[in-house]
Amino acid sequence: MRLLFTALLITLGACAPPPPQPAAKAKPDPVTQEWYGQAVEELTGINRAADKLYHAGKLDDAGSLVTKGQELQQRLLAVPRPSLAAMEAASDLDDLYGRILIANHNVGWARLVYQKNVIRWTNWKPSTPDSQRRGKQAKAGITECDRLLGMGR
Repeated sequence: MRLLFTALLITLGACAPPPPQPAAKAKPDPVTQEWYGQAVEELTGINRAADKLYHAGKLDDAGSLVTKGQELQQRLLAVPRPSLAAMEAASDLDDLYGRILIANHNVGWARLVYQKNVIRWTNWKPSTPDSQRRGKQAKAGITECDRLLGMGR
C-alpha cells in the first residue's frame, strides 16, 4: 500500500505545472548606454586626427590611428542596431583606410574596404541623402581601385 501511495504521489507531482520562472529582464539597448556615445565620440576624434595626418603625408601615423580605431569600430557595430552616428564614424574610418591603402599601393585591399562601405550604405534604412552620398563616395572609391588595377577599361 505504501508503495502504491508513493507511486501515486510521484505521478501527481510529475503532472504539476513547473514552478514560475522569474520574469526575464529586458537588456538595455547598448546604443543608449553612456559607453556607446563615448565610443562614437572617440572614434570620430580618431578619424579627425588620422585624416589630418593623412593630409600631412604621414601615412604610417594615420594608419596607426586607423588600426586603433578599428577596435572601437568593431565594438560599435557589434550591437544589434548601431546608431547612425556610429555607422557614419565607421564609414569615415573605412573611407580613410581605403585612401591610405591606395596611397600605399594596396589597391586590392582598398577595394574590399570600399565594398564594405557600399554594402553598409546600400542596406541602411531609411535611406537619406547623406547615406546615398556616402554610398556614391564608396562606389567612386571602387571605380578608382578598378582603374588602378587595370579593370576599368
